[in-house]
Amino acid sequence: MTEENAAGQETRCGFAALVGAPNAGKSTLLNQLVGAKVSIVSRKAQTTRALVRGIAIDGPAQIILVDTPGIFKPKRRLDRAMVASALSGATDADVVALLVDARRGLDEEVESILTQLAEVKAPKILVLNKIDVIAREKLLALAAKMNERGKFEETFMVSALTGDGVGDLRHALGKRMKPGPWLYPEDQLSDAPLRLLAAEITREQIYERLHDELPYQSTVETDSWTNQKDGSARIEQTIYVTREGQKRIVIGEGGKTIKAIGQAARREIAEAAEQPVHLFLFVKVRENWADDPERYREMRLEFPKGG
Repeated sequence: MTEENAAGQETRCGFAALVGAPNAGKSTLLNQLVGAKVSIVSRKAQTTRALVRGIAIDGPAQIILVDTPGIFKPKRRLDRAMVASALSGATDADVVALLVDARRGLDEEVESILTQLAEVKAPKILVLNKIDVIAREKLLALAAKMNERGKFEETFMVSALTGDGVGDLRHALGKRMKPGPWLYPEDQLSDAPLRLLAAEITREQIYERLHDELPYQSTVETDSWTNQKDGSARIEQTIYVTREGQKRIVIGEGGKTIKAIGQAARREIAEAAEQPVHLFLFVKVRENWADDPERYREMRLEFPKGG
């Protein structure tokens, strides 16, 4: 028995994995496809750690978008967990969309991803991003070159930032979903728990303000989320850094930096949660948090064995 949507069309549902090098624009594209913010966007590379699933609708199709971490050469344990997570996301999907920064073209990182994706059996489509800043001739030449290197069933040219071309891509992904019932309610945008999304929002605000000063190894955890009688939420979060000097940077002179981070994060979390929010931030030094299996479970990553 097939299911139908309100318009009487047969429903379809499936998974689409967005893969690419760090800073290719995957999180921005995911947010455009969904029509709301569900994934962290940052100028700093490798900021997406957890496999955030955004949920997009195209007519009778529900597209569950897996925003994988950027695929890059892993150096540390956390890096290895993120790359393994990205590749497993691609392996399990109904369709894989390789997103390429058109300005950077077919560089060493993209070459490496193409080699790894050759093992993935799911159909693959090519998405060239940032077309708003590239001449058309260069785009066409890059599309031809990429299609020679990889087996892509379709090629799309988009600007994740402006939304140009994103509707066509959403429609193409929708057509590739298999007939079947939707896995999520129509108004649900992500399967990431609000606590995780709230932590990601605060982490993004840290990067926005401190992307030059604070190294990649910082993390945020939502310690408590209490819904109050007046309908608001009291949220306590801890920002973990690896050294005392980093703690001083996050707090800032007279607490100015952490106050600015908290105010910006509170606004975005309140919008995501659709309720007023009281946000309390604490900063702690935890030297080896990147070697703690519990932190990986928080981020929904597998803890990689070995040093």
